[in-house]
Amino acid sequence: MSYFLVDIYPYVLSLHIMAVISWMAGLFYLPRLFVYHAERAEKGDQLDETLKVMEYKLQRYIMAPASIVAWAAGLTLVFTPGIVDWSAIWPYTKSFGVISMTVFDHWLMIMRKKFRRDENTLTGRQYRMMNEVPTLLMVLIVVSVVVKF
Repeated sequence: MSYFLVDIYPYVLSLHIMAVISWMAGLFYLPRLFVYHAERAEKGDQLDETLKVMEYKLQRYIMAPASIVAWAAGLTLVFTPGIVDWSAIWPYTKSFGVISMTVFDHWLMIMRKKFRRDENTLTGRQYRMMNEVPTLLMVLIVVSVVVKF
């Protein structure tokens, strides 16, 4: 099994990178949609309904599949012999970043459902601030993997 994982490593890594890019695009865009939703839409108007559809489709058809593939490919990479040096700090900082990114993704899911039920209580400014979370986590994850401290 371990030889098989070594043989497919470049393909799994490629799939992982593509999935992470897709997931990150959604993590950057969905809070921006929430800003517009909170600041410009009135309950029940055409913009409100349009944003609800956009938010749902972004999360359901892009972000959710991408996060699942990113996690599956990432875990496959973790189990590939010789890829992760568990005596270093970077696997733990990356893991913290990825788990935090997943928690943020689930928070976005909860917020989208609040918008759907017309129960949002956060402001556009608050969503703008939350829009920085994936950037900070991305920096942590990328530096961890590239620098390997």
